[in-house]
Order: sequence, then structure tokens, then C-alpha cells
Amino acid sequence: MTQRVNETLSDIDSIAGPARETLDLLRSELLAMRQPNGHWVGELSASALSTATAISALATVRKFATAAGDDASGEAIDRLIRRGITYLDSQQNADGGYGDTDRSHSNIATSYLVLAARTLANNSFGLDRLRTYLKSAGEFDGLRQRYGKDKTFVVPIMTNLAIAGLVDWSTIPRLPFEAAVFPGAMYRFLQMPVVSYAIPALVAIGQAHHFLGPKTFWPIRQIRAAAVEPTMRVLQRMQPESGGYLEATPLTSFVLMSLAASGRVTHPVALRCVEFLTASIRDDGSWPIDTNLATWVTSLAIHALCEDPDDDGRWATPELITWHLSCQHLRRHPFTGASPGGWGWTDFSGAVPDGDDTPGAILAARRYASKAIVDEALQADLQPTTDEATSRGLAWLADLQNRDGGLPTFCRGWGKLPFDRSSTDLTAHLIRAIDASGVWQNRNGDWANASDAGLRRKLARARQKALRFLRRQQCADGRWVPLWFGNQDDAEEENPIYGTGRVLLAIAGEESAEQMRHRAIDYLLSHQNADGGWGGGPSLTAWMARKDNESRGITEKPSCPAELAPLPVRSSMEETAVAVEAIAAVLR
Repeated sequence: MTQRVNETLSDIDSIAGPARETLDLLRSELLAMRQPNGHWVGELSASALSTATAISALATVRKFATAAGDDASGEAIDRLIRRGITYLDSQQNADGGYGDTDRSHSNIATSYLVLAARTLANNSFGLDRLRTYLKSAGEFDGLRQRYGKDKTFVVPIMTNLAIAGLVDWSTIPRLPFEAAVFPGAMYRFLQMPVVSYAIPALVAIGQAHHFLGPKTFWPIRQIRAAAVEPTMRVLQRMQPESGGYLEATPLTSFVLMSLAASGRVTHPVALRCVEFLTASIRDDGSWPIDTNLATWVTSLAIHALCEDPDDDGRWATPELITWHLSCQHLRRHPFTGASPGGWGWTDFSGAVPDGDDTPGAILAARRYASKAIVDEALQADLQPTTDEATSRGLAWLADLQNRDGGLPTFCRGWGKLPFDRSSTDLTAHLIRAIDASGVWQNRNGDWANASDAGLRRKLARARQKALRFLRRQQCADGRWVPLWFGNQDDAEEENPIYGTGRVLLAIAGEESAEQMRHRAIDYLLSHQNADGGWGGGPSLTAWMARKDNESRGITEKPSCPAELAPLPVRSSMEETAVAVEAIAAVLR
């Protein structure tokens, strides 16, 4: 390992000049993307998955709007559906299936959702090829195999198919919507069959099955009937001002289609869902997975700008800092019951505080707190506010930590299903946030008071537990597997380059982690691609070739995985940046 690292260091002088030029260009481009008040918004990819669920939901609403004689509403919804269908027409892959985005391999979940959407919209474009793909993917057995015991995705998809008349309700597992009558703090003890952020789907889909599915044993049916109104109040309480649950089109669409199919198209929850979908459609007729990641990308942008040794901090305006701090949730959240103190991924009302955006925001806050602001008087006013926000955020993270020492995404103690488990990438982010903090220290570096010292002890314990968790989670070959940010070209659709890089950043200076670091560096160096980068895969090579063809007026359908196999691996910029940043942090 040392020899390879030294060889890399010997090349640094030769690339310093070009690297500085590239950095200046990237800084200019990044700063040009700011909103008027200084923050960033970005744009999520258009999604065939989201578009299909939105079409199904709106088509179900249209059916009942037409039956009620609401022609004006029906015509408006018809226009949305037609635009969505036109987008889907351009997204079918060469193998007949559909992927989550225009870069994605076909998968059975999205393909079934498109089948349901086209059925509900009375559109037959490409259905023969789509059915051929579904058969090759194992049909319903393949769908169940993909998700295992987790009902979060398979039951909504099957419900969508039942609403479209493609499967019988008797084949779909029931979701115990009546469990939502209990206080939110009890949900993690009830062994829910869905993840912590899917309670709205549990309620709406469970009720649709109650009304439309086979009759159950009479006493159980009576209990569920009595739970309908109380759980509808839960659904209404969880709905944000924007109308979109989690600002997410799929979750909102599953709620809407379930309510509409069970005859409640005029319920206030359904009406607000329609408003959200109407506002979320893009010019090309697509819907994204989520509205945006404004808080997340702003935190990343702030941190990236501060890494430049020549940065003068002129971008760190009071408007930007005020906006960023305003994204912190200061009330108990109605969706997850989260205590005040965390940040979500956007400033929109549907965001929920989580274990990745919160440490990201804290890291950003610690960086801009040290930057020069044009108005020094305002800086003096903002500094205590920034320190208080950081303190609240760190305490919130410590309370979120699971008993195993790892950090989950939304809720402590929901470890039954994969997307609720502790994750290495978030746990590493927690350690970095703790290490970057210093808001309890006075100018002499002493702990200011007893309460600050108490929080210090709390964070010290959290950090040690987090390190032990990461030590247990490191694989034999040195990698860490993250919960989020996968790679579709990986056999398990995982992204160990990202996971390993994120953890290395957290333990780069940790004396007790020397062996972990060595194994992780060995893993990264042994998985560097022939082109000098990391990650990526044949599908990225094909996508870049397709974009090049499109720029020359040549249009081709995306290739299927079998056709991509012979292509050379093209590294991704993101994974390469993650690996280089991690290795550089260890070398400092």
C-alpha cells in the first residue's frame, strides 16, 4: 500500500496547475447555480417509477371525478395523464422493461408499475414487450423475491395492480392499518411490516384492502371498521402543507390511489395529494422521486467550497446562513414523531429530519461559522444562533443512535427491515459531525458549564459506540457497505466504494482505527479501475455514448444489462471523488 501511495504522491506536483484551473472552473460553476438568497436547489432525475405511480393515482381519481360529473376536473387530470404517458413512451428499455430513471436498468418493480399505469390510462403502447420482460424477470414470484419480508414496496405495487384490475385482492397481504391508532412512540414495538417512513401507505393501502378486499372474520372486520376514522385522522395529521408525503411522488400517489379507489376522492387528504401531483409535474411530463434536495446539496456545496485553501468565504452571506439554519426542525415532527433538532433534505414542508442530512448540515454550519461575512455585526449576531443550532443537532443525533452503536435514517429502534437498520455511511457521518463540533467550548478551549459538559459526555459515548459499530461492520476485504447510494452495475446493487470512502473520512485521524484504515485503503487501491477512477460500470459507458449520439442527432434505446457486459468500465466522477477525498484525508 505504501509504495502505491508514494507513487501517487510523486505525481501530485505535475498535476497541481491543471488541478487548480479545474477547481477554479468548478467553483465558478457551482457559485453560478445559487438561488437569489445564496442557497442551492439542484434537480433530481426524472423517474419512470414516479411518473407511473402518478398516472395510476390520477387515473383512479379521474374515474371517480367523471362518475361524479366533475368534467372540468376530469379534463385537467386527463391532460396530466397524457403528458405522463408521453414521457413513459420514451423510457422503455431495449429489453422491454423500465428502470427507475433514464440511466437505470430495467427492474421488475418499475415495470409492473408502468403496466398498471398504462392499464388504468387505457394505453397499450409497448405492452407486449413489457409483458415479455416481466415474464423473463419471474413475474410476481420475482417481485416478491426482490423485496423479501419487507412489505413496504411489494404491497403498494400489488395494490396498484389490483386497482388496475390486474390481480385479485386476495393475493395481496393485508397491512394492519388499525395499528396506527396507537401513539407514534409505540410503532417500533408493534413489529410493523413496513419501514418507519411508510405509515401513510400502511393506513391508506390497508384501508383500501379493508373496503375492497375479501371479507375477514367478523370481529376483526369490526375492529378495523372502528379504526378507519381514527387512522384517517393520523393520515391527515401526517400530511404536510404541500400535500406530498415526504415530498415524494410515489408515496403520495399510493395514498391517493388507495383513497380514490375506496370512494374517498373528495376527502381533504386526497384533494391535497392531487394538488401536490399537479404542482410537481415537469415540462417533459415526468415526475421526480422527490421535490428536491435543497438542504442536502446546500450543505454539500458549503463544505466543498470551504475545502479550497484559497476560499475567501464571500459566498457565506447572512441570507445563506439564515436560510440554512431555518431548515432545522424546531418542533416535534408529525410524521415520525422526531424531537426538535434535526435537519431534513429540503426546506419544503414534507421533509423529515434524518440521520444523514443532520450531520451534513452540522458540518456545513461549523464551516461557514468560521468564514468572513460582509456584515461583521450580523456575523456576531448569527454566531450564537449557529452554535445553538449545532448543539441541538448533535444532541438530536445522539438520541437517534441505535443500541448497536449505528445510526439509522429516521427512527431509533426500527431495525427489523433493511431500510430502517443502522448504516455505516450515516454512522460515519455522525462521527464527523461530532469531531467538527466545538460549540460548547469557550475561547480558551474550556468547557463552559455543567450542561455543556453533560452533552460532551453524551457525545463522547455516542462516538465510541459508533466506532465499535463500524469496526464490527467492516467486511473481511476491508470495505464498508452503505445503506444509501447504490451502484446498479454491482451484483448486489451496492456501492462499497462510496461506503468505504465515507467511513475512511470519519476515521482518518483515529488512532484506534489504524488496522481498519489499512484494510480500507487496500480495498480502495485494489478496486481502482483501468481508467484511473473508481466505481461506475458498463451502464455509465453506454449512457455517455448515448448522450454523445444524441448531441449528434442519433437516438437509440438504452441497452439491456446483457448487451452492456462486454463494454469497458467507465468510472464515475462521484465515486472517484469520494475515493480520492478519503485517501487524501488519511495522508494528511
